[in-house]
Amino acid sequence: MKLRPTLISCAVAMRLYSFTYAVNAVFIWVAITVRLTMTRLMSAMNKLKLLDLFCGAGGASMGYSMAGFDVTGIDVKHGKRYPFTYIRGDVRDYLNTDYLSQFDVIHASPPCQTHSITKHLRNAQGKSTSKIDMIPEVREALIASGKPYIIENVPQSPLINPIQLCGSSFGLKVRRHRLFESNMSLVGSTCNHTTRPVGVYGSLNDEIPRGGKTAETIDQACEAMGIDWAIWTELVEAIPPAYTHYLGEQIAACLNA
Repeated sequence: MKLRPTLISCAVAMRLYSFTYAVNAVFIWVAITVRLTMTRLMSAMNKLKLLDLFCGAGGASMGYSMAGFDVTGIDVKHGKRYPFTYIRGDVRDYLNTDYLSQFDVIHASPPCQTHSITKHLRNAQGKSTSKIDMIPEVREALIASGKPYIIENVPQSPLINPIQLCGSSFGLKVRRHRLFESNMSLVGSTCNHTTRPVGVYGSLNDEIPRGGKTAETIDQACEAMGIDWAIWTELVEAIPPAYTHYLGEQIAACLNA
């Protein structure tokens, strides 16, 4: 039985239509993919670059990333759990203007053990530290770089005109008072000590003299800090991301003004 010419023409037309539709769909998909890729690339290129010195497990880095910064961290530790671009090395090898000039903002958290109030607890537990005070050396290098900078450390550390942040201000279960020195105008936070905090220092599940107590489990410690990727030894030295998210938004507004 022979098909009529009109039926053959309709069948050919339908096939051509289907082919044309498929080709157009492919072109549209390619165009969307290219556009999204270019948008992501442009977004990455437009991000302010922030260097996090003594970055540890990346608590501070995470907060700055949440605020929109492209973050690179440097520390002497292995950095297995650090979530961003990581350089393993001695920070002092990078405290030169040539290297620091690559970044828009520099954050530094020099070792705080020599100033921390928990040093007495560590000493009692036989965990004394041999770390030296690197704040003056770091400050000198950051000032020489001419870049906006932040130096973070514990209360009683020799920072210049610092602001203070407290975990209770951000709804966290830790207080973890920290000072921040900067050559930018930043605003601190007001404490809201209404509940008993979770201790993230010393040893896990430890009874502290005068009524204190550290977190019972690593999950409890992670929740209290707002960090879900670090282990205990990293958490005790970390900065809650909420702190640097808060500061990062202020810094970005200042630099983009």
